Amino acid sequence: MKFLALFLAFALFSVCERPPSPDIDHSKHDHTNASPGAMDHSKMESSPGAAEAPHELQFLDTMIAHHNGAIDMALLVNTRTQRDEMKKLAQGILDEQRRETAQMLEWREKWFAGAKPAVNMEFPGMKTGMSGMNMEKLSSLKSNEFDVEFLKQMIPHHEGAVEMAKALKADGDHSELQRLAESIINSQTAEIEQMRNWLTVWSANSK
Repeated sequence: MKFLALFLAFALFSVCERPPSPDIDHSKHDHTNASPGAMDHSKMESSPGAAEAPHELQFLDTMIAHHNGAIDMALLVNTRTQRDEMKKLAQGILDEQRRETAQMLEWREKWFAGAKPAVNMEFPGMKTGMSGMNMEKLSSLKSNEFDVEFLKQMIPHHEGAVEMAKALKADGDHSELQRLAESIINSQTAEIEQMRNWLTVWSANSK
């Protein structure tokens, strides 16, 4: 209980940068990447007993962890891209996913106060979204090479979020969380389409 209270207080304080995931043991991960607080998201592990937790709690904790991955990636963009449209995309991701994370943390405390962390890597879409992340590679690139690699990683990451949100919509009790899931589906599907269009054009520039 004391640990969870401390975590929630710190997460709400730090959401303007990158809020921490509810259950990640950061000592197991590499924090040397260029993005503040970045870690090897592809090696995340599920919380003990996560699969037995309430479905909505699994969604909240798992989507918070998933959002943290996108935030880490987006924080790299301004210093590596030369394209204004990439900067605009990244800022939109930061604004939207920070806001959503703060809201999910608030709901978690309201609906599941005192509950153990429930990040579930087997939640539909989670592995799809995280397995392709390579922050070390991404942080080593600049200009068009960075943009192409960012899109190659962010497209499946978004696809994972959409799958997660659809899984939540199929089994959820709180209408406000259902509305968030629908918003994630709509906004990230639109961004996926835009990123795919850019990737087709910009990949040709790297040949």
